[in-house]
Amino acid sequence: MRTPLLRFTAVCAAVVALSTAASAETTTIDTYIGPVEVTPQPDTIAVMDFAILDTLEALGVAVDGVVGPPMLDYLADAMDGAAPMGTLFEPDYEAIAALGPDLIQAGGRASRVVPDLSRGAPTVDMTIWEDVVGQGLDRLAAYGTIFSKEDEAAALAASFNARLETVKTDLAGQGSALIVMTNGPKVSTYGADSRFGWLHTDVGLPATIENVEESTHGEAISFEFIRDANPDILLVVDRMSAIGQDGASARATLDNPLVHETSAWKNDKVVYLSSAPIYLAGGGIQTMMLTLEEIAAVLTDQ
Repeated sequence: MRTPLLRFTAVCAAVVALSTAASAETTTIDTYIGPVEVTPQPDTIAVMDFAILDTLEALGVAVDGVVGPPMLDYLADAMDGAAPMGTLFEPDYEAIAALGPDLIQAGGRASRVVPDLSRGAPTVDMTIWEDVVGQGLDRLAAYGTIFSKEDEAAALAASFNARLETVKTDLAGQGSALIVMTNGPKVSTYGADSRFGWLHTDVGLPATIENVEESTHGEAISFEFIRDANPDILLVVDRMSAIGQDGASARATLDNPLVHETSAWKNDKVVYLSSAPIYLAGGGIQTMMLTLEEIAAVLTDQ
């Protein structure tokens, strides 16, 4: 008996053959692995990453299949009516084969299965990782090319860049920042080279601590570490909230005497970011804009 992956490969290969015969015209887009040729304006698309869905929704591109569960409230409309394609870590190959996508867009947590997905249908890896802002804007431009939304993509990029420059200017001179993520009672920190590092490198907030150990889940730290680092600004991501699990909230975890000694706490410069977007859809154009607005709301008068 053939496995779901083998059935997926066989079914989608037939669809790809018919699609290729019908249209040989392609265009080049930038992807995580470099330039790739794709057929523009695909009729049926499957999306295996929330950052991709975030930006496609901003462009007004409807999707036919999407991974779940629906963990991001602001993307509920974009997911409504789209066929479920499994999860970020476990694609439903039979569902994808039934959909027969002309293009699969994957990335992030689903990037490891791109080779498998590519066996059955044209697949592009649109991961955003090392350079969140640069890669996020590159992906926005690529989607504009694929879906003939170049003007819309350019307008979104211009709006984001303008806001980024304004926020960066307004934050100049406010001191250093420490990025922390709580996971119930546990706390880790992220540096300038991390998945959240654009808050240092692009927003222009100097890092309180240099040489932070870079890993997917950050460098584990203690409350004493936060007190001794004494950041002027704390930027906070709540992982439990982001993934919809019960546990101590970031506000509860950080509300303790050691953190109270920091300049950030004393001066009301603790920014609790909307965690699900930045954790699950980092680099999506809507998420990046939301993060800027949340930082500006706490740290500036705008």
